[in-house]
Amino acid sequence: MDCIIQVFPDEFHLKTLDTFLETCCQPQGTVNVRNIIISKINRLSKYAQENSKNIPEDIKLFEIFSAKITQIIQTRSSMPPEDILALQSALIKLALNVYPDEISYVDNVLLNTLEIFTNERSRSVGCSGELSRMLRVPIDHYGDIITILALPNFAPLIEFLDFRTRKELCVYVIENIIKTNTFIDSHEQVDMLLKMLASLISDQSDQPTEPEDPEDFEIEQSLVGRLVHQLISPVPDQHFLILNMCKKHLLSGGDKRIQYTLPSLVFRAIELCRTYHELRADDEKWEKKVSKILQYINSLLSALCKAEYWELSHRLLLQATLVCDAMGITSAESVAYEFISQAFAIYEEEVSDSKSQLIAISLIIATFERTLNFGEENHEPLRSQCARASSKLLKKPDQCRGVSLCSHLFWSGKTRENDGEELRAGKRVLECMKKAVKISSQCMDPSVQVQLYVELLNKYIFFLDNGCVDVTPSMITQLVKKIQEDSAGLESSEATHQVTSHFKNTLNYLSSAHQNINLEVQ
Repeated sequence: MDCIIQVFPDEFHLKTLDTFLETCCQPQGTVNVRNIIISKINRLSKYAQENSKNIPEDIKLFEIFSAKITQIIQTRSSMPPEDILALQSALIKLALNVYPDEISYVDNVLLNTLEIFTNERSRSVGCSGELSRMLRVPIDHYGDIITILALPNFAPLIEFLDFRTRKELCVYVIENIIKTNTFIDSHEQVDMLLKMLASLISDQSDQPTEPEDPEDFEIEQSLVGRLVHQLISPVPDQHFLILNMCKKHLLSGGDKRIQYTLPSLVFRAIELCRTYHELRADDEKWEKKVSKILQYINSLLSALCKAEYWELSHRLLLQATLVCDAMGITSAESVAYEFISQAFAIYEEEVSDSKSQLIAISLIIATFERTLNFGEENHEPLRSQCARASSKLLKKPDQCRGVSLCSHLFWSGKTRENDGEELRAGKRVLECMKKAVKISSQCMDPSVQVQLYVELLNKYIFFLDNGCVDVTPSMITQLVKKIQEDSAGLESSEATHQVTSHFKNTLNYLSSAHQNINLEVQ
């Protein structure tokens, strides 16, 4: 029969199609007609694409092939599942190539396959690879997950895949969405998509009991995090519905997944806050909506804190502090204070490593320095708390750097009462700097001591350049002499070379920018 397909012209095959397929239904059950029918489909599919006008209206290729293939599958109970799926895949390709606008044809094939596997579950056993390849055909053809979501019988077929293959297909779907830069802009479609991707989003009853490979797990969950950025609506209210739908699904993933997925939701929510702020002139309810989003952000951060992802929670709380402060809503100060207070609590109670402590307090100071809408009533105790926390760091070099960093809070920090103007509290700046110098003098390692002096010298110069009258040229001269004296006895090393190079560059700047300062360079 394959010879007949190859030798006779296409017009002959069109006129004898019914007879040919009826003949294919008659052979004994042991005869494999899969390749014969697929060859026929491919031959006529190619002809129809090149000569669509020559296909008689009464010859409905898809309907004819679909009916006969269904008949063959029903009458051959012993047909291997891979043969069933090969025939169905050929039908899908026929529908996509010859009838690209008829997505109902594709869904009809999916429905027939679903009914076969539902009625005779045994036929679906051991065919995950073939079924996955069949499901990828429309994904590759459309390149648009929106169209896939319009196929009601696509997602149910995924359930017939084994766990590993199901996950691989979910990864393939997400990669396709990212590659084609497709945006899903309704919460109903987002709900459908995330249900389809359940094998990646939450634990499944059929997943293996042994632990997953950590690297593979991280890659998969990072993909889910990236997917969140494709779930966007240009309508802000609709976008918030999407965010809530994402939260519902992603929180079901448990503690091990949320460290990868929730940060994306936090940043999308932050962006939505900014969108409402930009549209505030056109939306009288914008402030209430922003407040609701901030509550949403807080609930996500609470979940991360509960799961004990302290470093991640700390950083996201500080991001939330900044966006809340920038919104200028009535409750901005109280909400921002709550966020930064939680960040402080994590620093004080959960961060024990000395290096991590310095990083954490530095981030708090840097965040607080950028805020605009704290009143003096809250700003002053937070400034003082930063200074106290810095002075209590375990290592002297860390104390020195933390305390000197606090000097910026008293100089460039801003309060609501100052209407956005910097505090410029020179005396408090000088107090911090003198304390930092004193702490650095207590370091036992001479090279570290000199390094700290050089860092502090640069901060003194910064404040002098920015008009702090409490920092005088004589203070800089004294510190330069101290560095020159102490660096003379340092042993030669790579670290010493870096410190001395930093010092020389600083002196070069002083010589050019502050010629009135007597450096007395040795």
